[in-house]
Amino acid sequence: MTLNVHESARRPRRLPEWFKVPAPGGEGYRRLKALVEGAALHTVCEEARCPNIGDCWERGTATFMILGDTCTRACRYCAVKTGDPGGSVDVLEPLRVAQAVRRMAIRYAVITSVDRDDLPDGGADAFARTIEAVRRAAPDVGIEVLIPDFGGNRDSLRTVIEAAPDVLNHNIETVPSVFRIVRPRGNYWLSLELLERAKRTGIRTKSGMMAGLGETRAQLLSTMDDLISVGCDILTIGQYLRPTPSHAPVDRFYTPAEFAELRDEGMARGFSHVEAGPLVRSSYHAEEQAGRAQD
Repeated sequence: MTLNVHESARRPRRLPEWFKVPAPGGEGYRRLKALVEGAALHTVCEEARCPNIGDCWERGTATFMILGDTCTRACRYCAVKTGDPGGSVDVLEPLRVAQAVRRMAIRYAVITSVDRDDLPDGGADAFARTIEAVRRAAPDVGIEVLIPDFGGNRDSLRTVIEAAPDVLNHNIETVPSVFRIVRPRGNYWLSLELLERAKRTGIRTKSGMMAGLGETRAQLLSTMDDLISVGCDILTIGQYLRPTPSHAPVDRFYTPAEFAELRDEGMARGFSHVEAGPLVRSSYHAEEQAGRAQD
């Protein structure tokens, strides 16, 4: 059985054939789903309706989403629910994530979060405590964090970096002309500055973009240049898919061949690794991305 990705959104445009993916439900998927639910954890795989959930969970990998499931921002491309968490933080969550990582026996853990503008540090301390808890529970596990911009708080960024993740990811998401439309509470240049400050510490950095939000090919290449200028090591590029009719519309679907061309353009510009394709997301096969960037 196969499903058209995000079929339930009732998008008026028919998806190209390359978006057909196997329906999730294998033994590995069911085991991981039970583990996540039993530990009262959230994953971006579920909250953001990732099309790769069946593949990744069957492989025994997941991207843990800390600090709850309610985001304080309302980006026009994102399926995660928005609201005011009221400063609430689950202090036991880092331990539960660490225990889940150990029970999954994985080699590479990806940790992300919702935006938490209601917290003075934007949630940086929770990231640090989660990294530390995973290190204690599973010392050999690689750790990648996908962080928000923390509202430009430099101390918050320093807190995460000092916890020593192996890769620090912050998604630029889209080009400047589209950014202000779909991320009204974000700032393109602030995101670039965050990546630059992180790189200055010597940590490996990563970012991701979506294609199909109304940008041009030239603008995508220009954003690649911006990311290279701040030392970004790894880049992911995937097709934007509209989560619901209330979100930003898809401007166009890029073909697999076009994504291959974008990958070649990125590698020619100097990224250590570029992962590009219709179904690529920033955490998709993250361990393999990091490994290839070392080759």
